[in-house]
Amino acid sequence: MVDLVPKVYAQVVTIKPGITPPSLSDVLGFVIKGFFILAGLAAILYLLLGAFDWITSGGNKENVEKARNKIQAAVLGLIIIFLVLSLVVLVENIFNVGLGVSKEIRVPTLVITGVSGQ
Repeated sequence: MVDLVPKVYAQVVTIKPGITPPSLSDVLGFVIKGFFILAGLAAILYLLLGAFDWITSGGNKENVEKARNKIQAAVLGLIIIFLVLSLVVLVENIFNVGLGVSKEIRVPTLVITGVSGQ
């Protein structure tokens, strides 16, 4: 007699207890990406403040000029952030190094293969 029911076997899965700390490369990558995000948010906030100042200037030429300077500075800041980010990605791809933006940072570590003298 042929058994028509397929057999299913369970796989053993090992779960490590506890939390493993992040590696140094993960932390550095997080900090670098966070810096670019915070810089972009600050530039956008400064742009919004300049726009708000322009709206509330009431036609006063001096206040309009101050608001215009804020908007120009914020746009210039966004352009600089974009250029630096593009330059970092370009350097990472040309030299095949990880600086934490588009490629992972590789931090050298010591590897212990065996203990001699025992």
